[in-house]
Amino acid sequence: MQRIPEPELMDDPAQARAYAEADFSEPHQAFVEHFRRRFPAFAGGRVIDLGCGPADVTIRFARAFPGTTLLGVDAAAPMLAFGRRAVKRAGLAARIRLARRRLPDPSLPGGFDAVISNSLLHHLDDPGVLWRTVRQVGRAGAAVLIMDLMRPATEAELERLVAVYAADAPDVLCRDFRNSLRAAYRPDEVRAQLAEAGLAGFSVEAVSDRHLLAWGTGPG
Repeated sequence: MQRIPEPELMDDPAQARAYAEADFSEPHQAFVEHFRRRFPAFAGGRVIDLGCGPADVTIRFARAFPGTTLLGVDAAAPMLAFGRRAVKRAGLAARIRLARRRLPDPSLPGGFDAVISNSLLHHLDDPGVLWRTVRQVGRAGAAVLIMDLMRPATEAELERLVAVYAADAPDVLCRDFRNSLRAAYRPDEVRAQLAEAGLAGFSVEAVSDRHLLAWGTGPG
């Protein structure tokens, strides 16, 4: 199935509300566990979450790793509004800061001990923007974990995934899920992106029927 790009920004307030109120607890908690398994020695530090959206992953990560402070960045103001409210409700405003930034952003600070991102890659017209940002913001040896959707091989498989994971979701989420699956990359495509970005030492693997991971340590 050929890739069909989708809009980079999720800046429709209704779309942001539907996404913020949806139950993504299973994949979002899985993200945290994937990080824990691949970086068992990670003890904390400064973490940046690229494309944090309404900050659910950011909050889960902060709870899982109490020795961290986090900067979450996203380009969509409505997403960040929901994220700031969620951070306040979670009592984590002292450890999580959210900022409106659109990649690429040369002004982003560097030296982070970990770089994380969930479901940003498929939104980017130029996927190299993400990998160049990873190199920009992570210190040498930083723990880097990127999770994203994985494009199905066929339309039939796409419709199966929608039926399994979005059957009871609002129409806007069903539409976005279809569009996101069509816009997602395949593991071999991500490996090619990493090689081009000088991150060929990263690993890429499918971790579910709809998600892939790319992970490694920041180059020196």
